[in-house]
Amino acid sequence: MSDEDLFNYDMMVEDAMRGLVREALHKAAAHGLPGGHHFYISFRTDAEGVGMPAPLRAQYPKEITVVLQHQFWNLDVGEDGFSVELAFAGRRERLDVPYAALSGFADPSAQFGLKFGAEQKASATAGAPAKAKGDNAPAAKPEAEATPGEKVISLDQFRKK
Repeated sequence: MSDEDLFNYDMMVEDAMRGLVREALHKAAAHGLPGGHHFYISFRTDAEGVGMPAPLRAQYPKEITVVLQHQFWNLDVGEDGFSVELAFAGRRERLDVPYAALSGFADPSAQFGLKFGAEQKASATAGAPAKAKGDNAPAAKPEAEATPGEKVISLDQFRKK
C-alpha cells in the first residue's frame, strides 16, 4: 500500500461529510424539520445502489436534486444510505439513495451546504431539478451555486492538480 493510498485525505473528508448528512437526516427522521429548515439533496441517479422508478430515472439520467421540506414520508436513515417517499407529478415515489451517490447537500435556512465528488460532477444537467409536489420552496439547481454568506465546503482547493 502506497503512502497516498494509506492517507487518502480527500476520501476521509468526504466520508466525514457524508456522516454529517447521515446525522442531519437521522435528526429529521426522528424530530421532523423545525422552523425553516429544509434540505436540498443532490445525488447521481446513475450511481450503484440508487433505487428509483424507471420514468423518474429516464427524466433525470445523471443527477437529481430533491427537496425535503413539508411533504416527505417514510424517511428511513441507515448506515450506508437513506430512503424517502416524495411526490412527483402527484404520485408518491420511493427513492433509495446510498450516501456514496450524494453530490450535494444544503440547508438554506442554516446557510450551509456541501458538495461531494468534484471529479465526478455531471457534465450537463438533466433538466430542471425535481422537488416534492406541494412543496413551496424553490427547487435547487442540480449544481447549486453558493450565495453570499453560504458555507459551502469544496475539496477542489486541496486536490493535487
